[in-house]
Amino acid sequence: MGQTLAEILDGAARGRFPAPDGNTTVVAAPSGRDSGVIAFTAHSVVFTDEDPAWVHATLASLDCDALAATMHPGFLQAFLERTGRTTDTIDLLTVAPALPGDPPSALREITDPVHPRVMSARRRRDGARMWTVDGGVLVLGRGVAGRWEVAVELDEDARHRGLGRALATAARHLVPAGEHLWSQQAAGNARSIRAFQAAGFRPVGSEALLLGR
Repeated sequence: MGQTLAEILDGAARGRFPAPDGNTTVVAAPSGRDSGVIAFTAHSVVFTDEDPAWVHATLASLDCDALAATMHPGFLQAFLERTGRTTDTIDLLTVAPALPGDPPSALREITDPVHPRVMSARRRRDGARMWTVDGGVLVLGRGVAGRWEVAVELDEDARHRGLGRALATAARHLVPAGEHLWSQQAAGNARSIRAFQAAGFRPVGSEALLLGR
């Protein structure tokens, strides 16, 4: 297993996961923007600049299955209070390799730097770019630990037509050859999960990101 979050993520993208030994690894936060938890199979990674001793002591104090401790509400609440951050949800973390060639969808890039969706994307990703098609939006940028990340939004009347799958597939053509593309789906958003898995994304774990206020 790598020593930095970027190395751990690169290994997971290539099928090399942390040992399923029930342990929690604490690594430095990759940037001042990003802290959080990634739970792989029977091994969690907490990325933060807080004292690792505090992380392990807080986990040990919980009355729950040790394998579930890093995603337990008690730990996440303590983590949020200690860091003064906020969070949205626990996501399913998925990844897929880049695809060669141009994207099959007719994408139109939004170049307006003050477009509301562009500004929102740039709060979470570096170098964020955005494309539209009739009924949907695709956002691409560098997120946690510099990984390529994609998000897709659909208009309500454009759902159930395969557009989410088409956009998620198109995004794989927009990243450089040899790279991997990551995406997060809320665990309850079964429609989004199905679309991304149909586009070739595979689940590698769960993720809770702590966001600066």
